[in-house]
Amino acid sequence: MTLTAGLGLKLEHLDAALAARDPGLWFEVHSENYMMDGGPRLAALETVRREHPVSLHGVGLSLASVTPPNPGHVERLARLAARIEPCAVSDHLAWTRWEGVEHGDFLPFPRSRQALDCVVDNIQRVQDVLRRPLLVENPSTYLDLPGHDLDEASFLAEMVRRSGCGLLVDVNNAFVSAHNLGGDAAAFLDALPAAAIGEIHLAGHSADPDGATGLLIDTHDAPVAETVWSLYARLVDRIGARPTLIERDDRLPPFDDLMIERGRAAALLTDLRANADLIDA
Repeated sequence: MTLTAGLGLKLEHLDAALAARDPGLWFEVHSENYMMDGGPRLAALETVRREHPVSLHGVGLSLASVTPPNPGHVERLARLAARIEPCAVSDHLAWTRWEGVEHGDFLPFPRSRQALDCVVDNIQRVQDVLRRPLLVENPSTYLDLPGHDLDEASFLAEMVRRSGCGLLVDVNNAFVSAHNLGGDAAAFLDALPAAAIGEIHLAGHSADPDGATGLLIDTHDAPVAETVWSLYARLVDRIGARPTLIERDDRLPPFDDLMIERGRAAALLTDLRANADLIDA
């Protein structure tokens, strides 16, 4: 099955997800919600997996920490991956843990050579246990820290080259970060290594309730913005079709509404593949 566009699996949409038969449809779950040995939640995921491809998207590896990922966490993730046989396993380029304390958020770090060494080592440790490449997601940023040795695209490219991982490119994160820090989202996406990109995320954002900041927040509580759709079209026109997820985690609309948004991405990917086949012929 060739994957096109997918949705984040929400248990309130379970029956609709099981019944859906759209070509190329797949679902993604947050790994940590299913890292147990049994129970109704895991049983529901296994039921979906019998009907659709599933990817595992984690929030707990803390890949940018100065200490290695928690071995128990990695082992539980590996057991889940062996059980579900996902089409991809991913996590975020950020740190969430310091001296054993979990902070519950994706925290930024200076893109120094020392940080690159830590990130590469952490990714390799995870991949050694998973026995497969990990996809690593670019973060959304709200504060430009001092101490960078590399721009973001160069850091990601070096991380890929040295660790053997792939990239999960979140186009909304790229847009939010560029808006907040005064960067160029299109130039950032243009600079990413095409061959390394294994998955794309699209999501909605919102303005900071404190209007004085001028920040955009990666809230996943709204439809994908037209500016993000334009950046996405530019990206896949350059790199080709990639499995693409519509993320929605708050203010959840009906399943059919999400499928309409998902259909927009699927149609674009299908057209790209059809045009590529015509050129190859």
